[in-house]
Amino acid sequence: MSKKLVRHDVDLSRLPPLTEKQKAELVALTARPNSEIDYSDIPPLTEDFWKNAVRGRFYKPTKTSTTVRLDSDVLAWLKAQGKGYQSRINAILRREMLSSFK
Repeated sequence: MSKKLVRHDVDLSRLPPLTEKQKAELVALTARPNSEIDYSDIPPLTEDFWKNAVRGRFYKPTKTSTTVRLDSDVLAWLKAQGKGYQSRINAILRREMLSSFK
């Protein structure tokens, strides 16, 4: 008995337009008051949950291959710290990027 594997790739930047029926469902859901939403199958979020919460735990950004010219001494310093110098370069750049938003 063979199984046929079907794979679909979705380009989120080019989604198909919503049908009139889908649009009508969204309008009906938007009009529904929050008091009518059934949360009985969702466990409550306690303070303990939020104490152990981790932001971006499953977030994995896409990687892009590029060529970068670095000063030789900077590259030597990064490599001297052991394996993973490219990850360290990325971490340093990310830290700088995030600090620029403050």
